[in-house]
Amino acid sequence: MITSLHYKPPGDGEPRMLLVMLPGAGIQAAEFAERGMVEAVHARGLAVDIIATQPELGHYLDGDIAAALHRNVIEPALARGYTRIWLLGISLGGMGALLYANAYPGLVEGLVLLAPFLGTQGTIAEVAKAGGLSAWSAKGSAAVATEQQALLWLQAFIAEPPAIPALYLGYGQSDRFAPGHRLLAAHLPDSRAITAAGGHDWETWLTLWQSLLNTSPFGAAP
Repeated sequence: MITSLHYKPPGDGEPRMLLVMLPGAGIQAAEFAERGMVEAVHARGLAVDIIATQPELGHYLDGDIAAALHRNVIEPALARGYTRIWLLGISLGGMGALLYANAYPGLVEGLVLLAPFLGTQGTIAEVAKAGGLSAWSAKGSAAVATEQQALLWLQAFIAEPPAIPALYLGYGQSDRFAPGHRLLAAHLPDSRAITAAGGHDWETWLTLWQSLLNTSPFGAAP
């Protein structure tokens, strides 16, 4: 089950671009608005509809987060006429965004990963020891299935970036997941890998989101 809240910008016009926000563990869907993430978009006059979601943790534990997101959010959005869909994932939500892109290629135009969970400390150490994302191999890896799926998708993305999705990364320099973030940032253009002082918290995420919005990620459709 995925509950969600829908926020529309001022003005008329349907359908618009849709931005689906995926929270980290323990974060409520309403916090995206309460913490200023929604307002940061609409204050810029961007014609972007936003759906803030709250997947059950079990979707991640069972490995069916991508299917649940498609069934409960993306498929109904496509039926309503949305043709441009972006995903924003914070922490564990970043993993969810990657797993969706892996399971449903070509359906989302962009991914914004804020302090994404890319794997446990042991998994990230394994990737670093191998020489980075490009050199890491899933063969013999101790990473769980969802971590392997996300890392393999990133490997393929790095090797041959597809037309879609665009990929943006933002993370705090003191974030506990920063070692994994740096492994990914090494393969992204500077304009698509944003850092800020701070840790794994809302203040840092909002700062990163504001900075990423300043790069106009929702430009013309590819």
